[in-house]
Order: sequence, then C-alpha cells, then structure tokens
Amino acid sequence: MSQTTLSKIELLKQGSRQLRGTLAEELQNERPDFSGDAIQMLKYHGSYQQDDRDVRKQKNADGTKKQKAYSCLIRTVVPGGKVTAEQFLAELDLCDRLGNGTLRITTRQGFQLHGVLKSDLKETIRTINQIKLSTYAACGDVSRNVMCCPVPYKNNPVREQMQGVARQISVHFRPQSSSYYELWLTDEEGNKENHAEFQPVAEPIYGERYLPRKFKFGVAEPTDNCIDVYTQDVGLLAIIEADQVVGYNVIVGGGMGNTPSADKTFPRLGDELTFATPENVIAVCEAIVKVQRDFGNRDDRKRARLKYVLHDWGVAKFKAKVEEYYGEPLPEPRHAPVTGIDDHLGWHVQGDGKLFYGINIENGRVADVDQVRIKSGLRAILQRYGMETRLTPLQSVILCDVDPKDRRDIETLLQEYGMKSVDELSLARRFAVACPALPTCGLAITESERVMPQLIDQLEPVLAEHGLAESQISIRMTGCPNGCARPYMADIGLVGKSVGKYTIYLGGNPQGTRIGFVYQEATPLAEIPAQLSPLLARYTAEKEGEEGFGDYCARIGRDALLAKVGQSEAVTLQN
Repeated sequence: MSQTTLSKIELLKQGSRQLRGTLAEELQNERPDFSGDAIQMLKYHGSYQQDDRDVRKQKNADGTKKQKAYSCLIRTVVPGGKVTAEQFLAELDLCDRLGNGTLRITTRQGFQLHGVLKSDLKETIRTINQIKLSTYAACGDVSRNVMCCPVPYKNNPVREQMQGVARQISVHFRPQSSSYYELWLTDEEGNKENHAEFQPVAEPIYGERYLPRKFKFGVAEPTDNCIDVYTQDVGLLAIIEADQVVGYNVIVGGGMGNTPSADKTFPRLGDELTFATPENVIAVCEAIVKVQRDFGNRDDRKRARLKYVLHDWGVAKFKAKVEEYYGEPLPEPRHAPVTGIDDHLGWHVQGDGKLFYGINIENGRVADVDQVRIKSGLRAILQRYGMETRLTPLQSVILCDVDPKDRRDIETLLQEYGMKSVDELSLARRFAVACPALPTCGLAITESERVMPQLIDQLEPVLAEHGLAESQISIRMTGCPNGCARPYMADIGLVGKSVGKYTIYLGGNPQGTRIGFVYQEATPLAEIPAQLSPLLARYTAEKEGEEGFGDYCARIGRDALLAKVGQSEAVTLQN
C-alpha cells in the first residue's frame, strides 16, 4: 500500500537495521536509561523502559525533585501459557535476584518481570533463554504471545491440538532478524557489531518495516472462551467433531485499545471471516498478516491496528484481499456460537489418571504479602513435585499432572502459605482481572491492580445483599483506556478516566461476545459500589430466567437503567 506519509516510528523501524537501532551502543554506556529511539527498538526484544511513578512525587531534602527511578519490564513469551516447573522456578529466582521481588502473570498468559535495571537487562534475557523461553517479539509491531485455552485434558486430543497450533503460530510468525541473538545471546565482543558489515536477512512475512502495529493471535473452543477470542487480531475458534479439531473459524479484527478523545478509535469485536482446516490454517493466517502489513495505516498509529482495516473496508472487501494473497477462494465460517467460559480453578480430573489444580493468583501478582505467600508457596510446591504448569488468561496458575495421592499434601501446602481454596473465593474475585497500572506503567492514568482487591472486598457484601454471591459477574479494571485487561467485554468494566476516577462500562458478558456501553463517566473509586448497588438490585428483581447481569444491562439499555435508579437521563457523557 502506498502511503504519502509515514509516522516517525515507521521511519525508525525502516532505518533500524532490522530492530538493532542503537541498542548495542546504549547497553555499553553507564546511563540508567535508554534514548527515545532505543526504547522503541527495545520493545521488539521483549522489554519496556519504565520508571517508578511513586518516586516522581518525592523530593530530596533540599526540596528538589528526585531523579526518575528507571527500570525495565521484561516480558517472556509463553505460547498457550505452557511452563515447566524448572522454567517457573527460574523466573521466580530472577524476580528475586534482578527484579523487584515479584513475578506477574499477564492477561496474555506470559510472565512479566518488573524493576530490572538497565545494567541487568542482558543477564536477565540471557537467563530466560537458557531455560528455553524467550522474550523475542513479546512486544513491538509483530505477532505477540499466542494465547490458547490452557487446560491439560488428556482424555481427548482437542486441547493438545489447539496448543499445537498455538505453538506453530508462535514459531511461524517470529521475526527472522538475528538482532535478538546478537544483542542478548552473544558475548561482549559479539555485541560490538560493525555497522558497515550489517547484512539484512529476509523477512518474508514482515518486510522492512514490520507490521503497522502489534498483532495478537488466540485459540479457543466454543464452550470455553477463556481467551476472549473475539478481541484478537486473529482469533481461531476450534470446530470439533468426534473429539477432534477438524478446523477453525477464523475471526479477524478484534481489539480493545482506544483513545476516548479521538472518535476515530474504539474497542471492536472481531468478524468471522472463514473456516480453515488444520492443514491450511497457518497459510490463511499468513495471508491475513500480509494484508495488514500492506494495507494497515502507517501514518497514524492510533488507527494502525487490523480492526480499523476491517471497519473501513468491511468483511467482504477484506476477505477478497485475503483470498488474493492466499491464492484461492475461502469458504464461509461454520456455525459455532460461543457458549461459555471457565476459569479452570480448583481440582479437575485430567483424563489420564492424574489431576490438575487451578490456583487463583489475584491480578496475576506472584508475591509474598503478609500472610498470603503465593511466591513461597508456589516455589515449595514446584520444588517438591516438579509438575508442569499452565498460565491462564485470568492470570492464574494450573498445576498439572498431580498424582491423586499428593492431593491432600498440596492442599496442606496451599493452606500453610495462605493461598485460598476455590471454595473460599467469591465468583466476583475469581473472574476479576486488573492491569498493573501504577506505579510502573507509563500509560496509566490512575490505579488498577493496587486497588482492585479492596474494591472486590467492598463489592462482595453488595452482591451478597442482592442475592448474587453465587452469580458469575465479571469485573475488569484498567488504569487507562488501552484495555490490557479487556474491560470492555466484561459485565462491569472500569476504565481509568482521571486520577481516582473511572468510566463504568456495562453490558458485556463473561463469554466475551459483546462490548459494553458507557454507563457513567468519571466515577470516583469510592463511589463505585454505591453506583452499582441499585443496578444489581434491579437486575435481581427483573432478570429473565438465567439472564446474566451484562445481558440484562444490554437488554435494558443505558437510558432506561439511569431512569430505573433515579438518575437524570440528561447526564452527559464526556469525551
């Protein structure tokens, strides 16, 4: 696609010598931070530069502002969330030795280390590669970590087939540039690259400028959409016959991020495009990525995601272009409505004589806080039993391959370290998700992870008061509108609007098949339970059959909801 202008970042990518930029030189200097251009290149290698925003508010003894406390986030690629005990333990060791003492499970089933100093960046990335994981392409304008339903059922091959295609996608869409290996996995002499000797390698999928924006794949099946398949750039929904995956409905153009001040941006559900067999699904995905590469917006990054190509072109035009790149007509998608979601917590029969157990990790933060010693507890269990684990899209951990005779001992260890059993958790807490936000995320407007547990504490008695303690109501919070916790899909979405205030979204659902609507802008955190209580009361009184809370809100609509709870219908929505 010809473009009259290119954004600054597009020009930077083009001149980066295939993602090298000035990283090699800047890793050798003694500054605690990277330059602006190097920060952009760093993303492709799995890291974001951050600073502790709590420190920004502090002052020295003489009244001057403290210098920014720079560090790096390092994200590990974990396709489908599949992690060995050795890998998990190594990441726990890294967070203690080179990070801030915590490990985070992301909403895309990866690991994040926070607080890694620039001087420790290379050692951290090398160590991650030594345990046969990688940070390459965990961020940047390329295919990110591939999500997949993580459950380790062994009594039929469906989940393993899904995990297999997730791994295939992860490998197939990895950049070919050798920059990652030269920068992080060679010795010091190898880092001192002679610029004149640079020889580019072929990037047959990405080209010289890579993609216009980040690109996300996810694999799900209709009865368990735990990965939010309709929010992915490309979602693959498994079509199952006789306990076998016979193919995938290919869903395109989903995405959560938006800028409220720019009407041209918005969260969007993906569209069903075609059905692809296991033999041709990778080729179909490649054709879609290449269409985005050639026709995605490269002059305005706010509209550079695939979802805007779908919005502007429509499905028919987009499909015709994909068929052109693929080389033959594509069939229609199969009928396969999404019907459910599972958080995979608690004990389950694995299907091969073993069990698996899902442990709730609130907001994904693996840490020891007071009596709840999640980090120490997981370390003790993994050291003793050495089982494989899976990271879930709801930021929790599955312990796989548990011998039934070890069940009681594992339960005792969980109790010893203060980790609650599934029976001790409300459904609201089990399905709650929050992004990191402050103090590390540079995009955060307000708090998310640090306030979500207290908000759930306040909402649990409200839900109980209205007889909803056993109802599955999903609550998701982000500190800004970028939507990393996918809040727009939840029954209740809370999106940072300004310091201490949130936009309340209603009308999504746990199954991830509908985007909610703005119910109320700029709601102070402390007022959220009181604002939701009358809505929950109305829902209890007026719901139809097994109708969910989000379904009720979507059926009634914003204006009628406001009228029902006695608020003015003239409440204006701020842009």
